[in-house]
Amino acid sequence: MNTKNSTVVERFLKYVAFDTQSDGNSDTTPSTHSQWLLAHALKAELEAMGLENISLDEHAYLMATLPANQLPVTGYRLPVVGFIAHLDTSPDMSGANVKPRIVENYDGGDIVLNAAEKVVLSPKLFPELLQYKGEDLIVTDGTTLLGADDKAGIAEIMTAIEYLQQHPEIPHGKVRIAFNPDEEIGCGAHLFDVAQFGCDWAYTMDGGELGELEYENFNAATAIVRIKGLNVHPGYAKDKMRNASLLATQFATAMPQADRPERTTDYEGFFHLTAISGTVEEATLTYIVRDHDAKKFEQRLATLQHLTSEFNKVYPADTVMLHIKQQYRNMREIVEPQKHIIDLAKQAMLEAGITPVVRPIRGGTDGAQLSFKGLPCPNIFAGGVNFHGRYEFVPIQSMEKAVEVIVNIVKGVGGKTQ
Repeated sequence: MNTKNSTVVERFLKYVAFDTQSDGNSDTTPSTHSQWLLAHALKAELEAMGLENISLDEHAYLMATLPANQLPVTGYRLPVVGFIAHLDTSPDMSGANVKPRIVENYDGGDIVLNAAEKVVLSPKLFPELLQYKGEDLIVTDGTTLLGADDKAGIAEIMTAIEYLQQHPEIPHGKVRIAFNPDEEIGCGAHLFDVAQFGCDWAYTMDGGELGELEYENFNAATAIVRIKGLNVHPGYAKDKMRNASLLATQFATAMPQADRPERTTDYEGFFHLTAISGTVEEATLTYIVRDHDAKKFEQRLATLQHLTSEFNKVYPADTVMLHIKQQYRNMREIVEPQKHIIDLAKQAMLEAGITPVVRPIRGGTDGAQLSFKGLPCPNIFAGGVNFHGRYEFVPIQSMEKAVEVIVNIVKGVGGKTQ
């Protein structure tokens, strides 16, 4: 397939110029004004392409339609498939003034990203680099993230839609696309209007390396542990003082030490202490709790509840208070019964010469929340590697293959009825 995919690179380089970091401390949607700038730019681009039913709502959810060029078989309805990517980049590192650079025909050695700051992208630390020897890599200048998560996904969707427009000989049904804000802070699907999107199923183009296909994710919750202390002048504290900060460290130590992110992999869940703060008077621990297995997930929450209870037996009642907030669930239970969605994506990859890599997501995705809102939504690779940091890179050839996979999915749907 000759896609002239230099356009996917041109688009990507244009999109990463927008600083679209989301902000988890904001109470607005989108959480940052900068996401609006990219949303409006994409809306103008979609209008110039001549797509239909273009809508940009008050929360920066952008949707559009590539109309069908194929009449449905009498008595059958041609499925409507969608493709989704998110506007924001991670707040973990600056996305301002991104200065991407293309390393052509990567030779397998070290890539100096920033000589002044001695930032080097090396296969010694990142051995996955060697998988891309001979390919062309887009890298950072070592001072910001790149933004392939998920501006690569946006560029791939836009380029695939343009390709389909340029090749009307490819029969297809209606295709919907959507770009949403605030995925990186877990809010991307909160205000997503599934009914307005109007798809039978969709795919988020938000995965990592070439070939990734994911329809399993963590069950997820946050847990806030608040500890009340008793502050007494240290000169007179004997048998009186209750140091909340020390109790916080004791609580953290009492948690299962083998169940931390740095000690788990694949289907293994974890407790992740993301923040701890405190004084003698009060202290707070913040955990994220993750597990693919629903029963094990509930057991993890029970562990926190049990430990809280045990502390309150030793110390005055309500010394330790636990607040659990459910975040999202494993979309496998929604997607797996509709196996044709996964089979279609696998076939699209095989046709593009890609070996599908089906693996669980050790994280979350908008697709999980959307699946439980009635839109089955597996996740497909966008091609980027080392997301959320200065060592992020994306192989151009992986982006080109992602475009081909999107086109193949649309072709595959066009050959089916339901």
